Amino acid sequence: MTRAAWWHCFSGIAGDMALASLLDAGADLAEVERGLRALPVKGWSLDAAKTTKNGLSATHLRVEVAAEAQAERDWAGIRALLRDAAGLPERARQRATDVFARLALAEGHVHGTDPDEAHFHEVGAVDAIVDVVGTCLALESLGVDHVYASPVALGSGTTLSAHGLLPNPAPAVLALLGGAPVRGTGHRLELTTPTGAALLAGLAEAFGPLPAMTISASGYGAGTADLEGVPNVLQVVIGELEAAPAVPEEDGWAELVVLESNLDDVTGEVLAHTISALLAAGALDAWLVPVIAKKGRPGQVVSVLARSADVAGLSQLLASETGTLGIRQHSVSRWAAKRESLEVQVEGFGVRVKAGPHKLKAEHEDCVTAAAALGLPLATVARRAEDLAAERLRGLV
Repeated sequence: MTRAAWWHCFSGIAGDMALASLLDAGADLAEVERGLRALPVKGWSLDAAKTTKNGLSATHLRVEVAAEAQAERDWAGIRALLRDAAGLPERARQRATDVFARLALAEGHVHGTDPDEAHFHEVGAVDAIVDVVGTCLALESLGVDHVYASPVALGSGTTLSAHGLLPNPAPAVLALLGGAPVRGTGHRLELTTPTGAALLAGLAEAFGPLPAMTISASGYGAGTADLEGVPNVLQVVIGELEAAPAVPEEDGWAELVVLESNLDDVTGEVLAHTISALLAAGALDAWLVPVIAKKGRPGQVVSVLARSADVAGLSQLLASETGTLGIRQHSVSRWAAKRESLEVQVEGFGVRVKAGPHKLKAEHEDCVTAAAALGLPLATVARRAEDLAAERLRGLV
């Protein structure tokens, strides 16, 4: 089982609300502050206090920054800042880097510039850096492996920025949330800020309802403004993900969708993680095919077999994990034989076996666990499990 966090963005999301929600759910503020001290950024302090929004108890976070500490930064400067932060937990560093990388791509798209030359105004200020890195540290404090989110509420009207008056939601917010489900509201406030949208773009693996989990904690991060008729808070739910139940396969043809993306700038480790994440999120299959990409570069085509209902979530997951800027999809017909799953005991270790009409196949992960514990070759454990399954199916055991 792995731990997940799900943000319920019914009143939008901002950087301070994200961090406050995790602190409200039990993240260690002292641990977060220690991690932030690893950054070569000075002149800030955190103040987390309880408040109420429309009768709902929540944590409000305020980042105090000395005037002389504020400075405009570009993507290269923030990348170096994160890289040089000795003592920052590696997963928190990578998550924060992913968030700012998404922001750089969005700013470059909005302003027509190279992402490496993108200048961060409000989101490059010390308080925004504290919000982003602090959120990643709080996720680490809670042991969160996966992040999900609901559809995102957006405000209306206009909002003031370093570039002057802009439409609300801001162009950067829309660029960051491309492919994510959103809904407009009548609130003439910036419910979702660029920092909040960047956190979702860099951290959320999929958008939708609360995933199946055993809840261990929940929290509420308060925004500063008060909204009419709804608490201005960001809800977070923390829990252990339940293993996805096996989907019964019908004996026959089904109409499915294949998603594809060409990648030539993603490491093997990221690709392996992406395949695992796609399968865990409901993909029926996922695989890689090596190709020669443009300009003679070696690359991979990642393919995902999915049900139509899962296409949106799996597309978002594929984009967030790999950073791809394009995904193709086409319909396919697949024939699947009827199969069942049964579990046998190999010297006290449970091993699941998939039984089809012509073949038995022991689950690889179960065999790996049993083989390591028993000191047996992997192939031996798999063969014993399949033999036991065959005996059970014949009614011998």
